[in-house]
Amino acid sequence: MIYTLTTNPAIDMNICTNSIERKLVNRTHDAVYSANGKGLNVSFVLKHFGVDSKVLGFFGGFSGKYIVEETKKKDIEILPVEVEDTTRINIFLNDGEGEFKFVNSGSFVDQEAQQEMLEKIHGLEDLNYLSISGSLPPGIETSYYEDIFKICQKKSTKVILDISSPKLKCLLKYKPFLIKPNDEEIADIFGIIVRDEEDIKDVLKYLHEQGAQNILLTLGEKGSYFYNGKNIYYASAHEIKLLSSACAGDSALAAFLSLWLQDMENEKNIEHALKRASATGANVAESNALGDFKKVKEYMNEIKVRRVE
Repeated sequence: MIYTLTTNPAIDMNICTNSIERKLVNRTHDAVYSANGKGLNVSFVLKHFGVDSKVLGFFGGFSGKYIVEETKKKDIEILPVEVEDTTRINIFLNDGEGEFKFVNSGSFVDQEAQQEMLEKIHGLEDLNYLSISGSLPPGIETSYYEDIFKICQKKSTKVILDISSPKLKCLLKYKPFLIKPNDEEIADIFGIIVRDEEDIKDVLKYLHEQGAQNILLTLGEKGSYFYNGKNIYYASAHEIKLLSSACAGDSALAAFLSLWLQDMENEKNIEHALKRASATGANVAESNALGDFKKVKEYMNEIKVRRVE
């Protein structure tokens, strides 16, 4: 079973406006409220593609209750750890020319709740994969990642990491099963500037040497790369008009996992998984929240995948 962990979930409010003016009432339209959080998004998209998963996370207040209820409505099992603070609400506003992101730090998670989560993870008997996504909320130190990894090592659980924390560099020693950085995170965390494909090949091999078993490197409109320690693959991106990037990366990861985990050694399956990932990320980025995924198949037919080496 795949479990997803969201330590810092949120309700995302996606809205549009025709203009933004100080000291005036700015009218908005097309408001969409969605239960979100990067790990939750992974579970939601996995469900869309027919793959079951279970959700772990910290939830509090009316907003936390809303996310838990919405997850259950999607017929996804959720194992919440309750906190006293209120789960955050983020705002993504598009003025027709670009996107403004207003992201809150999140609800405070005390030591008792943190320990409850560790015990919950330790007690899971079907924990084959654990996908950890997103930021840490106030109260949780980055050493918490190592606490989780140590439990997963004892249970032989394969860990998938999609985090932007500088801690990622240190976590590679635990040999995560898959990591999904982007080019900005490579620069910020590892100090490596990706300028061309030669740089990309070098950084993929470096990350593998440091411990990452598989790497899915996303570059937004420039496409994505995948390296499994044997071969490097490139997938093109589909051109779209960006509406909200809030869930695109999480959706791409889930779309990739939905196929790749079925047959990880088959080259045709890897290529198909990369096409699905790229198409899903594009379709979500042109939608409010996750959208309806209606253009994924169409976009897959237009995305090209090649083996780099």
